Amino acid sequence: MLSRYPIFVKRDLDGFFGLAIDNLVQLLLILALCGGLCGMWGDNESYIYRHILPGVAVSLLIGNVFYALQAHWVARRERRSDVTALPYGINTVSLLVYVFFVMKPTYDRTGDAELAWKMGLVACLGSGIIEFVGAFFAERLRRNTPRAALLSTLAGIAITFISMTFALEIWQRPLVAMVPMAVVLVVYFSQVTFPLGIPGGLVAVLLGTALAWGLGAIGVATGVPMDTQAVQSAWEQHGKYWPIWSGTDLWEFITDSTYRAGIIGMLSVIIPMGLFNVIGSLQNIESAEAGGDVFATGPSLAVNGIGTIAAALFGSCFPTTIYIGHPGWKAMGARAGYSWLNGLVMTAICLTGTVPVIAKVVPMEAGIAIVLWIGIVITAQAFQASPLRHAPAAAMGLFPAIAAWGALIVAEALTQAQLHPVVSTTGATQPAIVAAGAPAPAAPGRQTATPTMQDLLTGRIAGTGENMKLGGFLLHGMNIMERGYIFTCMIMAAIAAFLIDRRFFQAAGWSLGAAVLTLVGLIHAYQLAGNTVDFWLIFTRPAAGSYTYNAYPVAIGYLLMAGVFAGLGLRHRHDLEAAHTVEDARVVSETMEH
Repeated sequence: MLSRYPIFVKRDLDGFFGLAIDNLVQLLLILALCGGLCGMWGDNESYIYRHILPGVAVSLLIGNVFYALQAHWVARRERRSDVTALPYGINTVSLLVYVFFVMKPTYDRTGDAELAWKMGLVACLGSGIIEFVGAFFAERLRRNTPRAALLSTLAGIAITFISMTFALEIWQRPLVAMVPMAVVLVVYFSQVTFPLGIPGGLVAVLLGTALAWGLGAIGVATGVPMDTQAVQSAWEQHGKYWPIWSGTDLWEFITDSTYRAGIIGMLSVIIPMGLFNVIGSLQNIESAEAGGDVFATGPSLAVNGIGTIAAALFGSCFPTTIYIGHPGWKAMGARAGYSWLNGLVMTAICLTGTVPVIAKVVPMEAGIAIVLWIGIVITAQAFQASPLRHAPAAAMGLFPAIAAWGALIVAEALTQAQLHPVVSTTGATQPAIVAAGAPAPAAPGRQTATPTMQDLLTGRIAGTGENMKLGGFLLHGMNIMERGYIFTCMIMAAIAAFLIDRRFFQAAGWSLGAAVLTLVGLIHAYQLAGNTVDFWLIFTRPAAGSYTYNAYPVAIGYLLMAGVFAGLGLRHRHDLEAAHTVEDARVVSETMEH
């Protein structure tokens, strides 16, 4: 019998808080990065409040409403009442990449905030077009890829870039963040319920907010400054900011021959990011299916692309994406209501300029435990929703993401060291993490020289070079694995899964694909200027003075792997019947491995 699918359930509030916090973090990043790095402050602040944020509102509303409706359609078709909508929001990786590799370089070169904004619009539009076109081909890829390969990529991202980030926040600010974490854990691990059915996420956020303000009021240092004056200052930005059509400005910019060379030069950033967004969204659709909710791949990806295109046409520089974490929201008990509620609330705060106000009233620490839990569930799903025998393949897919996280930490640490150089007052050696053979401490009153990653890899400092290790880890190796890690995670896990099932020719095919992607420059190849790592695509010219690695040896390595696997396939083609790697992954059950 068909159970009525509700428009809203209490647990949708839990899902909303988790998704809203995730989106709010992106909005705060937009304010900080565009204002601090792209010249959008003072008189130019209008680009953020009158163009970018209203454009974000349009894109979020389109996607959140569609995915909520999609959940209703699936529930009606399958006669179920427990369907959870796909989570959706601003793409964090694209946001950072487009700021640092598209908008900031444009502003640094020209000093023109408007030009930086328009170049960001081009990047966003390009990404949206790639996402939309990719919707027509992605289902075939998904159906021929082992589930462990798709889910292990998400697990790697979840355990590093999501869970680890918020875990560090929680343990650094325990007085505010650990009580909300305790609430989240008992609600979702122990299935404890609160009186009157109050959602655990709401309780966590309220307790965290009360602790931040209450402890601060009695003079306890929590590391989370709460200030009524800051709230009042943030309120000064509120107003009505309706979406403004930017398509005309965008078209004039694209067709202006003056900027054509700059736009073409940015394709080396736009194309890889567009492809990564397609693959990432595809993996999240697979994650939803593994959790029991089957959504059509084509429409899901197409609307994601449409949302990104709409963002560009209404002034936002930042693509949207189907978010990682569907199994977490489903386990919370969220349905479709959290999606449309997030769309409405995010639209309201973007169109009223109240993003800074909310950030000053409700500390991030009050709700980040929800996102931490989402990351834990995603990581667990990679092993639970795949055949048990593919667990080693899921583990194999974690390594590139972990290496990418390590590379990011190293690059950011070196960058911060340069931005905040040590000034010697005594000339004595100061405790520091330095490379062997690094320059001696500076004389009193002088700044110490801080090496860049490029200095370390090019051997400009004695004892360094391509074999340079930090804490025992090869720096060059981390960069190699970091470039295109979303592809590499999936490729290595797929190869492992096919080998486990003795499907040698399929493993050889994936190895050949990896070789092609490496030669093209979508994985492993990179250029390095200072501490900034970027793609180095085939037939493109690297930045002047940068350190480059074409990754041809890695491509040859993949070709040799393909040869080994193909040779084994020929030798054993009549010996044993291969298991159905992909098919088995779609029909995993509790009894499958017993």
